[in-house]
Amino acid sequence: MSIDRSLKVRGALTRHRNVLSRAERIDALKLLEKWSEGDKVTGLVKVGHRKSHSGKKAAEKKPTAEGAAAEAKPEAPAK
Repeated sequence: MSIDRSLKVRGALTRHRNVLSRAERIDALKLLEKWSEGDKVTGLVKVGHRKSHSGKKAAEKKPTAEGAAAEAKPEAPAK
């Protein structure tokens, strides 16, 4: 019997999940200050869990030879 393709890849189970475990929901509710110690762990309110994408980062500008030389020379004080 062979193994399913999704189980062969090491990071296959680390992808985004829409359903949170009870412990993850309690942690999220603690951050929102909607759950405190001693509250019931059953019947928890729904917690939105969205994977956020911040977009692609802009490439950093590399200094040119002229720009690096200008930064290295200290400017003379004005009289």
